[in-house]
Amino acid sequence: MAGISRTGWLVAASLVALLAAILFGMGRPPICPCGTVSLWHGTVQSNQNSQQISDWYSFSHIIHGFIFYGVLRWILPDRPLWVPLAIAIGVEGAWEILENSPMIIDRYREVTMAFGYSGDSVLNSVSDTLFMVLGFVAASKLRWWATVALAIVFELFTLWAIRDNLTLNVLMLVSPIDAVKEWQAGG
Repeated sequence: MAGISRTGWLVAASLVALLAAILFGMGRPPICPCGTVSLWHGTVQSNQNSQQISDWYSFSHIIHGFIFYGVLRWILPDRPLWVPLAIAIGVEGAWEILENSPMIIDRYREVTMAFGYSGDSVLNSVSDTLFMVLGFVAASKLRWWATVALAIVFELFTLWAIRDNLTLNVLMLVSPIDAVKEWQAGG
């Protein structure tokens, strides 16, 4: 892919492999405990959510890539593109590790619409990271206003489709609002 050297892609692949190894070492299941691997799983309240290759939250991870690209290119404008990409993978990977810690799993169960959430499979976490990379690379190719417009479309689409999105996910994790939780539950 233009803009990122072979060395950059090797660094990126190594970081993703390291993430997978750490998650596996944490005891995360490699694939869905149900025993199947699917390209898409669209039922949020199910035992396969956050277990398959993609789901409704894949849109949020693409937006992570948009955000990381914008912030890191602003902070590191003269660095080769693979440097901010490597940092973005590191940040996304750190989030995936934290998200799969007992503390955050319990927090999600307690205050978000993720009732019964048990954490991600390694497959889903790696896929989430690759969706972030997709967002990062897309943002590097698109005009800033197109990236912002696409992020807004993703946020509104998932809000409409599942009553959740990146904005609400962060809000409910950091500062839960009972009325939002009730609305998300269909009340």
